Amino acid sequence: MIKPSYKNYLLFMLVLIGVLSTFERFVFSLVLEPIKQELGLTDTQLGLMTGVAFFSFYAIAGIPIARWADKGNRVTISALAVGLCGIMVSLCGFASTFIQLLIVRAGIAVGEAGIMPAGQSLISDYFNRSERPRALAIYITFYTISMVIGYLIGGWLVDSFGWRNTFIIIGLPGLVVALLARLTLKEPRVHQSAISNKKTIPLNLAFSTFSRQKTFRQILILFCLGYFFNAGVSQWLPTFLIRSYDMSMSEVGVWLALAFGVFGTVGVYLGGYICSRFAPNKEQWQMRMLAVTTVLYGAANATAYLSSNKYTSLFFISIGAVLMMMNNGPIFAAIQSLVSERLRSLAVAITFLVGNLVGFGLGPLALGFISDALAD
Repeated sequence: MIKPSYKNYLLFMLVLIGVLSTFERFVFSLVLEPIKQELGLTDTQLGLMTGVAFFSFYAIAGIPIARWADKGNRVTISALAVGLCGIMVSLCGFASTFIQLLIVRAGIAVGEAGIMPAGQSLISDYFNRSERPRALAIYITFYTISMVIGYLIGGWLVDSFGWRNTFIIIGLPGLVVALLARLTLKEPRVHQSAISNKKTIPLNLAFSTFSRQKTFRQILILFCLGYFFNAGVSQWLPTFLIRSYDMSMSEVGVWLALAFGVFGTVGVYLGGYICSRFAPNKEQWQMRMLAVTTVLYGAANATAYLSSNKYTSLFFISIGAVLMMMNNGPIFAAIQSLVSERLRSLAVAITFLVGNLVGFGLGPLALGFISDALAD
């Protein structure tokens, strides 16, 4: 029997790996303006670098890494992924041209692609169906914690040391955690030879299996639509606040750390807790709850961006963060319960492949293009 203390440690380490692999995104969104000025870039180029280019590499790398994670050692994959992210984030500080920065961020994307499939698959092995919404909600708090660190600490580091030195500094912890994860986490497949010896399901059969599942298709479509709007807005949100309310980067960092980091973390945990507590093993009711929170999130977002008052806007951004982040744990718990054990990582990778290409790929680019068009 697996000790609860180890399960908690596993969750802690996977959250830490997630934080160190993704908080660079939020630091990068803070420094779009100084990067634009120093390297002479356009908003369209910035949108390309944070959108299509980044997430194309994320998506391309995601499928083969997920295939590896469905059969191989997920601890090794997680350690290599966070280590690669750390190296590439530090190299961002040495980039002097658009192409160089694009290449380095592509390397970060490849590292990030290995985090979620391997992490969610490991959690699904250690936590049963009724526990998964809460466990995966806790895991996905790494995203909101990344916002706190990225916006709050990142804003302070940028103001204190400049954007180049900031990237060099924030990349180093990833190498330490990579080593710690490899030495202390356990891959259950090492002791399950019957499972590890099974042949990998052919890719065409896996895609056919997913396409025949109506619920998976619907979740995927809604995930993509949500990602398109959420990713486009969130990537440009710091720039919106700086340009609209003349806020400093450190001030924006503090407010967004509060809005997304604190309120967002509450939302992630609340969504998972409600589903595990009041609707265990009832995914249909869980999805209905998420439909209601999504509608409310849209209303809060519209109010935030139409407001002419800074504090009113920030208040509704915070409310929207709670509602938006409530969806994560139940959605991924449902996906893990829908598919077989040998397809869990691939299911997550496909969800992020399509979601990231449509959402993070096109969202920031679309807003960057619109911004340039309206400025002319």
